[in-house]
Amino acid sequence: MSKILLIVSDLLTQLNDSQREAVVHTEGPVMIIAGAGSGKTRALTYRIAYMLEKGVDPFSVLALTFTNKAAKEMKSRIMELVGSDKGRNVWMGTFHSIFARMLRVEGHLLGYPQNFTIYDSDDSKRLIKSITNELSLDTKVYSPSYVLHRISGAKSNLFSAQDYCNNTDITNADFSAGKPMIGEIFKMYNTRLKRADAMDFDDLLFNTNVLLRDFPEVLYKYQHKFKYVLVDEYQDTNYAQYLIIKRIAALNENICVVGDDAQSIYSFRGANIQNILNFKIDYPDNQLFRLEQNYRSTKTIVNAANGVIAQNKDQIKKTVWTDKENGELITLLRASSDNEEGTLVANSIFGFKMSKQLPNNSFAILYRTNAQSRSIEEALRRQGIPYKIFGGLSFYSRKEVKDLLGYFRLVINHNDEEALLRIINYPARGIGKTTIERLQVIANEQNRSIWELIEHPLELQQEFNKGVIIKLDDFVTKIKSFSVQMKTKTAFDLARHITTSVAIVADLKEDDSPEGVQRIENIESLLNAIQEYSEKEPVIDEETGEAIKENTLQGFMQDVALLTDADNDKEENADRVVLMTIHAAKGLEFPYVYIVGVEENLFPSIQSLGTRAELEEERRLFYVAITRAELKLTISYAESRFRWGTPTLCEPSRFIEEIDAAFIEQPRKKISFQANKPYSIPQTPKLAKNLKKLEIEPMSLSEPFESSESDKLEVGMTVLHQKFGQGRITDIEGAGANKKATVAFAAVGNKQLILKFAKLRIINEN
Repeated sequence: MSKILLIVSDLLTQLNDSQREAVVHTEGPVMIIAGAGSGKTRALTYRIAYMLEKGVDPFSVLALTFTNKAAKEMKSRIMELVGSDKGRNVWMGTFHSIFARMLRVEGHLLGYPQNFTIYDSDDSKRLIKSITNELSLDTKVYSPSYVLHRISGAKSNLFSAQDYCNNTDITNADFSAGKPMIGEIFKMYNTRLKRADAMDFDDLLFNTNVLLRDFPEVLYKYQHKFKYVLVDEYQDTNYAQYLIIKRIAALNENICVVGDDAQSIYSFRGANIQNILNFKIDYPDNQLFRLEQNYRSTKTIVNAANGVIAQNKDQIKKTVWTDKENGELITLLRASSDNEEGTLVANSIFGFKMSKQLPNNSFAILYRTNAQSRSIEEALRRQGIPYKIFGGLSFYSRKEVKDLLGYFRLVINHNDEEALLRIINYPARGIGKTTIERLQVIANEQNRSIWELIEHPLELQQEFNKGVIIKLDDFVTKIKSFSVQMKTKTAFDLARHITTSVAIVADLKEDDSPEGVQRIENIESLLNAIQEYSEKEPVIDEETGEAIKENTLQGFMQDVALLTDADNDKEENADRVVLMTIHAAKGLEFPYVYIVGVEENLFPSIQSLGTRAELEEERRLFYVAITRAELKLTISYAESRFRWGTPTLCEPSRFIEEIDAAFIEQPRKKISFQANKPYSIPQTPKLAKNLKKLEIEPMSLSEPFESSESDKLEVGMTVLHQKFGQGRITDIEGAGANKKATVAFAAVGNKQLILKFAKLRIINEN
């Protein structure tokens, strides 16, 4: 037996039967449907290694991936298997990197030099902003993010700027949205890119398509060069990528696509699931191989995921299985609110850590939107569990959150210079960069704060014109008015008033791209946190009755400062719990996974319920979340969640019902309370010592809670509290703002409440 055959034989023994069949069938169109955790990357890597060992020229192999990390890992593994001489010559990389490489050689045909520049999204946004200013357009209406989102969508579908302007459906949509000039901006944007010898990321795909379409000699060259084409994560390809692949592979049709239609979750980026579903139509003589053995998860997790994805109509049927043990049942946590949800999750992680001696990085918490991280982060901090945000910033580090907190900081402390510089011209109020820079110079020269300067605008008449002075004076007046209201408004009422008055939300609403919507959700989440804080009982000195810590905006900001200052460990590889969106989690795996906020209108998203296709993508997203878990899966939902400061009733997601009940532990039962009857409060056995509050289900919030006027409360009345349930007033003391009531609650015993904050509803006056 030859050395080559020995090496090939050794390669094949490292694969299971399904993987081996997919690897050795190297000729003709092949689709490998790889279930979650089934060794997809291994099959693709070994397929390339097998071809090279069988004598295929590495220069004739084109392998396309979606991430540089995936390409680097696969190429490294191939070189380990067959040697660096062969492995390094495979054309392997991301779509953008490979096509940029082609355009460096062929771009002169389109008028680009070899050293053209590639613009990232920030470069593109700055250019768009410059163009909108030149056109005297309102940058609130034509926000760079939104305009770039429209341009990117067009290019991904191979619409040129001229095509865009000539398409009546598109232009009518822009007109209806109040943005009729996007087509004109698009044309100027492309002209500026060309003048700068630059392409944006979408141009790398768009211009490659133009080359292959308009220059037959280029198409001929690459069809003959790349005799074998392999594509990873084929379900994530958009139209531009699909067409490039189809054109290059058209001559030899030695095309192998690997993916899983059940994990197609990126339609918002232009991915089209029909590319993988229609592969059999594009290539009628294709060979289909299914990788169905899951090496990652327990039987419980695999079978639960299968039950969910089976509800989808549009799919390539497969039966994922595993020979691993059954494992633990799925835990379903039912919380009264999103705040309690965070506590339950943190307590659960703490319990597993202690009982099983697990490191923090054994755990991942997955959510549908970034805004959900706030309550989770705060609960983990209270429990002393270190964490990191994967693929995003910590909640309180996000720009829109820091912008609003900047207003709060300046309202509390006028001399907070960093806060002032952050928000003095946000949202835009005509106080430009030149004015701000001049104020900084004057303040330094006079050794005064900028606030001290602008608080006395008449002293600045020699430095600035009348228009600037009026704008500065208006800004000072606005901030001072907020400060005055600190004495009369609750933290939430003042925060909401500031948010509305300075029009941050209105500014963010101008961008209705997915990123823009997410920023508004983050502002909502911040206000929800302040509402929860406002409703807490003030910390009272039991001996003097004095408020040690009142629920003011200043108190909230102090708490936030302590929370954000605590996380100063910058080590990327530190042992931490991982928090991320489910989209960011695709391709990853963790021993213990928590999927939080699994509620109707949140997951599935209310914005994805318009069509069956949208709902099915949400279900695929849930499938991806489930299949990240190796050993234990926990799903949680809240029965009420704040929406812009108002508690709203929530329902468990339909996706929970789609999991076979045999795979789920029974959730803890609600505790029903009746007035004047004592109850014992059960605690979770493993976590009894660690619970910081009792797990009591509050009243169902079918409508906003309305409290009775505090002046009408009397001793002996039966009252209802949102959190503590029913109780009887046993004592009332004090007067005015200091008036207090002692209430004997059936659930939690005696509580002394300040009536100004308590929000009690009279049920029975006897």
